[in-house]
Amino acid sequence: MKKKDILELMIEEVAFPSIGIAFHEGKSVYIKNTIPGQKVKVFVNKVKDAYAEGKTLEILERSPMEQDSFCTHFGLCGGCIHQTIAYSKQLEMKAEQVKKLLDAAGIQGYEFLGIEGSPKEFAYRNKMEYSFGDAEKDGDLTLGMHKKGKFNSVVTVEQCKIVDEDFNQILKNTLSYFRRKNVPRYNSRFHKGYLRHLVVRKGKKTGEILVNLVTSTQMQFSMEEWVNLLKGLRLEGKIVGILHTFNDNLSDVVVSDRTEVLWGQDYFMEEILGLRFKISAFSFFQTNSLGAEKLYNMVLDFIEDAQGKTIFDLYSGTGTIGQIVAKKAKKVIGIEIVEEAVEAANKNAKMNGLENCTFIAGDVLKKIDELKEKPDIIILDPPRAGVHPKALKKILNYRAPEIVYVSCNPKTLAENLKDVQQAGYRVNKVKAMDMFPHTTHVECVTLMSRV
Repeated sequence: MKKKDILELMIEEVAFPSIGIAFHEGKSVYIKNTIPGQKVKVFVNKVKDAYAEGKTLEILERSPMEQDSFCTHFGLCGGCIHQTIAYSKQLEMKAEQVKKLLDAAGIQGYEFLGIEGSPKEFAYRNKMEYSFGDAEKDGDLTLGMHKKGKFNSVVTVEQCKIVDEDFNQILKNTLSYFRRKNVPRYNSRFHKGYLRHLVVRKGKKTGEILVNLVTSTQMQFSMEEWVNLLKGLRLEGKIVGILHTFNDNLSDVVVSDRTEVLWGQDYFMEEILGLRFKISAFSFFQTNSLGAEKLYNMVLDFIEDAQGKTIFDLYSGTGTIGQIVAKKAKKVIGIEIVEEAVEAANKNAKMNGLENCTFIAGDVLKKIDELKEKPDIIILDPPRAGVHPKALKKILNYRAPEIVYVSCNPKTLAENLKDVQQAGYRVNKVKAMDMFPHTTHVECVTLMSRV
């Protein structure tokens, strides 16, 4: 086997995140976004002594576990790659992948509690970041998701099944309007043009919708007509704010140089486990609100007894977990690097009548040195990269009796848990939670105790 070979291979196993494993000439061949039982034509693009990597050119035979896709955009849109697998089987695969990662990392003596499914299999997302673009070079304006394997192409996803119909209506009407007006899209390669992104957020419990149009500053365009169009739509929810964000950043990400309120307010409300949260355009919030309730209930179950205890909520985001545990704890101190999120967390805590929690802006690695209190319980909810080794060392030096780790990436969780074990902690139990049905992502909650 050598580079540029084209092979026909059978996928035998799957590793996180949805990396199929085939075998050829005694070597493992890793092929992204494939599932066991598929026969695939593969272009070999890397060959090492112990393994090879390849790219799927064609699926020659479907897996016995596959069924018909549920979405008209499947195969073009890069999302929901597991939608041809029954949801119960998706959960089995994710649980198996998490368990394999932890066992391979040498995590010992823990109880694996399986996986919880999302309360909703469809229409579960409360946020979408759509991109303006074209499906083909110099083609008609499109609005949706990047085409699978082709970042410069955008597929209009007006029938997406993982958002509710309000999102699809806002997308369709926005696209139709700007097509009629011949407003140019922004070209991220040449950094020219105007329309960049459309961000839609909706509270699942409240029905409140926040719409944010992101453009460059390369032309002037009155948004009054578009605002009136949105206000006149017949939706299940209610639009409470329409924003216009100006972004001249060269990278293709949604950031704000300046944001104006075109109509209404610059936030929407959501409810989680009896608490209310005010969420602004750029605040981080769990993308599956109903799934977040199940996830946070897992955290509460793992903590068991928070009565009279001091809890550190590290990487606290907008403080959702911290505020939920604050109802039982003596005191909660949160640290989060995003200042806007910290400001929102403190305001939300005040709105919810919680006087025993404080959120601090700054890097956990630095700010943890300033804390005078000694924690009884530490909650970790880091980004996908996990906890930085230097920060983890400082955290473990507190010798807290219990640590609860909420992870959105089981790979970095496994790496962090190796260091936790070496520092004298026992990994007691792990439970997975599927926040994103039909995708490769999976969350985990882990309880550790000081030996």
